[in-house]
Amino acid sequence: MNHSLRAQLMLSASMAIFGTLSIFVRSIPLASGELALYRAVLAALLVGGYLLLTRQKAGLSGIRRELLLLLVSGIAMGLNWILLFQAYRYTTVSVATLSYYFAPVIVTILSPVLFRERLTGRQIVCFVMSTVGLVLVIGVTDLSGGGAHLTGILFGLGAAVFYATVILLNKSIRNVSGIHRTFFQFLSAIAVLIPYVACTGGCHLAGMPPKAWACLLVVGLIHTGITYCMYFSSLKELTGQEASILSYIDPLVAVAVSVLVLHEPMTLSQLAGGLLILGFTLWNELGHA
Repeated sequence: MNHSLRAQLMLSASMAIFGTLSIFVRSIPLASGELALYRAVLAALLVGGYLLLTRQKAGLSGIRRELLLLLVSGIAMGLNWILLFQAYRYTTVSVATLSYYFAPVIVTILSPVLFRERLTGRQIVCFVMSTVGLVLVIGVTDLSGGGAHLTGILFGLGAAVFYATVILLNKSIRNVSGIHRTFFQFLSAIAVLIPYVACTGGCHLAGMPPKAWACLLVVGLIHTGITYCMYFSSLKELTGQEASILSYIDPLVAVAVSVLVLHEPMTLSQLAGGLLILGFTLWNELGHA
């Protein structure tokens, strides 16, 4: 098996695994902040062990120069997880995921302001059509899910804002490589989540049933630790266009899980909106991949 095919399979597998996250999150009876903390701890332990076993050393000078960016991006990552988990609790997984995947659109609009990148006609069209898709997902004229549905969408959009923040900050981090960067972001997330959890109810691991423990280990070790290692290992062997296309396995699997496994409703307008968001976001990314 050549390196490119193996990388494609690894990235496809990591995206498919990401797409099943909601199944396990729904089975863990913990507050979103507490769940995010344990996810970061488990993932940091696994990725740290992987870096030690493979003897991949990070350049300390690069880390020192970009320590503030690593810290802020790690905090944004932790907040992103909290809001996404909250979105799962208030609305369907498909709606939460499609709201969350508005993040690349946010990046497209902010990049010209932050990095003086030229906003092309394609990007403007993609922004407009993705926004139309978001309106269809929200269902302005028919919020059939009630207040909780709208709350879930707002949490999903909040998660998208912090996910976009992580993406934008990572564009400015040039002296720390991918997996090392993620490891230090996990540590930063832990540093901010510990006091957050302590101030919002503390730890509740003792009362969890065995099934919830198993799901927590899957979320922390597999969905985060192992999958991040697979993701960053595969990126080195793929072109930007290949990575952009395969990354859309994640939301597609998440929507399929929502409808087929969790048996959550999805209207035709939400389906159309989802296709607009994912389709035009993909078209935009392929334009500069």
